[in-house]
Amino acid sequence: MDRKLAAILAADVVGYSTLMEQDEEGTFERLRAGRKELFEPEIARHHGRIFKLMGDGLLAEFASVVDAVECAVALQRGLAERNASFPEEEGINVRIGVNLGEVIVEGDDFYGEGVNIAARLEQMAEPGGVYVSGKVAKEVEKKLSFGFEPMGEHLMKNMDEPVPVYRIKLLGVPKIRSRRRRGKPYMPWAAAAAVALLAFAGGGWLYFDLFATPAATGVPSIAVLAFDNMSDDPKLDYFSDGVSEDIIAGLARSPDLSVIARNSSFTYKGKPTDVRQIGKDLNVSYVLEGSVRKEADRVRIVAQLINTKTGAHVWAERFDQSGDNPMALQDAVTEKIVGALASETGQIKRSWYGEAWSKNAASLEEYDYYLRGHDKLLQYTPETTEEASRTTAEGMAKFPESALLKFNMGFISYVRGVNGWSQDPHDDLGKVPELGRQGMASDNLSPLERKLGHWLLAYASLVERDFRNAMREAEAAIALAPNDAFMRAVLVDAAIGAGDTESAIAWTNFGMRNDPANKEFYSYLQGWALMSGERYEESLKVMKELSNSFAAIPLVKAINAVNLGNLDEAKNNITTALELDPSWTAKKWRAITFVEEKVLDRQVSDLVKAGLPER
Repeated sequence: MDRKLAAILAADVVGYSTLMEQDEEGTFERLRAGRKELFEPEIARHHGRIFKLMGDGLLAEFASVVDAVECAVALQRGLAERNASFPEEEGINVRIGVNLGEVIVEGDDFYGEGVNIAARLEQMAEPGGVYVSGKVAKEVEKKLSFGFEPMGEHLMKNMDEPVPVYRIKLLGVPKIRSRRRRGKPYMPWAAAAAVALLAFAGGGWLYFDLFATPAATGVPSIAVLAFDNMSDDPKLDYFSDGVSEDIIAGLARSPDLSVIARNSSFTYKGKPTDVRQIGKDLNVSYVLEGSVRKEADRVRIVAQLINTKTGAHVWAERFDQSGDNPMALQDAVTEKIVGALASETGQIKRSWYGEAWSKNAASLEEYDYYLRGHDKLLQYTPETTEEASRTTAEGMAKFPESALLKFNMGFISYVRGVNGWSQDPHDDLGKVPELGRQGMASDNLSPLERKLGHWLLAYASLVERDFRNAMREAEAAIALAPNDAFMRAVLVDAAIGAGDTESAIAWTNFGMRNDPANKEFYSYLQGWALMSGERYEESLKVMKELSNSFAAIPLVKAINAVNLGNLDEAKNNITTALELDPSWTAKKWRAITFVEEKVLDRQVSDLVKAGLPER
């Protein structure tokens, strides 16, 4: 039985039964909108994970108690803002409890005293309030600016010792007033009967799963076997097992993958393995196996990915790391392995791109069209972008309600617009928010679709020049797939728009470290971010080795040169840019560059000074 320390957040809707009785359809729609637009992205943004769902509530786990408390406060403030747009009696109010304690881990679920206390704290809280245990208050009181009001010690069910309870002082959140019954008719009896029949289906009571997080469908599946300990010391089995478990945990956070739990994949430890049989036993597409050799302050890990249908090796790599901290060694290597496998440009996605192209067009499903279109889009040329558009349009004609394909078309429109590859940039960029919101409004989004949706909405917010929201959406996407090196690096656009140069540097460094095949592209993005942050010498240093493979590179170099007093070099860069793409003008730069107005004005002035035509 595994145990660990975790911060647990418990939340439930106040007066759920009464709300449903008064206006079942309206309540359901408001709660569902709150889940999609507030709860899921806010919990993801604070690095949390929903692990249990109830009809009117949820339980979420956080590695950091600071993140858990900040999330609880953000949820209550977000609900207060949402309620301001509804009549008082239609507002949705929630109680929240947060506890820090030991939990029992069973698969993806948690049990035990740590969870029970969080649930009891939630029950004690007033509507719109957040109650925390004494452990939580002590841990965060010097790290956060919130005030904590002591509510005394409370003896809780099945506990021998009383628990100190504190209420967070939520400044700026309006108090909840008593409700008045609306004079609104109940739902028609036929609809009520239909709901009752659905609720009783299957021989047991089911309820509206308002916080449901459906599993991804159609995505590749993988089993990570226990890595072999190749060290001289057999006692180092713990280290090789730890590496395997870390890889499982890292891959499991990818919405693009379905990952078999440790308890299933470790049953093959120490036994002769036939990956084709494992594929049948566990119903997985791929097996990852490998070995670990640790000697003093060095660790070498060899990993190989195998297709269980064919037995063919898809990918193999050796990773070396040095250092005197065993856990840091383990973290550094597993981060690289997960990045190599699970990102948009990772080995598993590449393998599935190939499989999608090998299929007969008549047999293509929704996910196949997505893979084909995305593969062409990632090749990042005007020609392959148009191929991506045609393939995705074919899929949308066959699957018109597909959120997956709407998101993909939104990315295509954004790439066309910001790279100047569009006949009508205004039209293409205008489609980005439209397609993003249409897709996110779909029911039962998979984890992959939610990741893509937040990613696209980050770009949509840039197009609308809402830079603060662009950063929020980018962080929500990254929280849903923290090991996706490609996505994190290209979301640098949001950080640049928000003026957050430090995040831009961190995200592009993560990309260069874990996706070295695209290092040159990520170097360009970092150079762009440094230039936008007026760090011209640093930008010049990053970009000086880059070849001028597309016009934006010499344009950024020109801005650097102007600000470093080298006007001749700036003019030469403008000449190079116009040779690559004669359509560039200051007007075009202004239309497709999404930064604060004063930053944009400065960039345009520098480009004109270097010789770029104004129109």
